[in-house]
Amino acid sequence: MKLISWNVNGLRAALKKGFTGFVAEASPDVLALQETKTGVDPVEIPVDGYHTFWNPAEKPGYSGTALLTKAVPDHVTYGLGIAEHDREGRLITAAFPDFFLVNVYVPNSQRGLTRLDYRTKQWDVDLREYLKKLAATKPVLVCGDFNVAHTEIDLANPKSNVKNAGFTPQERESFDRLLEAGFVDTFREFEQAGGHYSWWTYRSNARERNIGWRIDYFLASTDLRNRLKDAFITPEVYGSDHCPVGVVLK
Repeated sequence: MKLISWNVNGLRAALKKGFTGFVAEASPDVLALQETKTGVDPVEIPVDGYHTFWNPAEKPGYSGTALLTKAVPDHVTYGLGIAEHDREGRLITAAFPDFFLVNVYVPNSQRGLTRLDYRTKQWDVDLREYLKKLAATKPVLVCGDFNVAHTEIDLANPKSNVKNAGFTPQERESFDRLLEAGFVDTFREFEQAGGHYSWWTYRSNARERNIGWRIDYFLASTDLRNRLKDAFITPEVYGSDHCPVGVVLK
């Protein structure tokens, strides 16, 4: 079973940049999208064989998540059940027979760290408790844009970014607590070296120079660890400032 996650930074824009060709070639069993920016009107995605679920933000052209899956989930829920968080369309949960899949777009702490407290003291805490409750029922696979580079090898220039959104001590410690709650970073189960990134700024030819950040993840409950067959990042796939990341389950 192949699952892929991709922050498309605007689905309408991605559709003009090879999105459908990528889906046809990769043919994932599940495709989780973040930052769809569709608003309340869903976008027609011209790919066959998928059931599509949407969680748009109330604000037009902002945030939003979507889930495309070949198999029909047992059920699908939207958000964390907390109004303050759920207005931004940041989470979809699909229940499959033997695990939950959670597609999440974690809030960015923003320039000047204006949302750092909200993100680390409210959102991250509530997300962690939500995932722990799910995991008490059956295994959980959670994917998406977590807006944090976990360790120094997860971004090209760690020392100059310590005070910037996505690499503050508070965000990294919050991610630590999520892993300590019973999850593994699937990519690091297969690759321990640095230089592997999933986001690059559009400025200064950063992608061509591989000056990037790894902020997109698949995290798995520890009881899914023995089912991990592969985890991958696909920097050769364009269409967004992020590239797709994925896992293969046995």
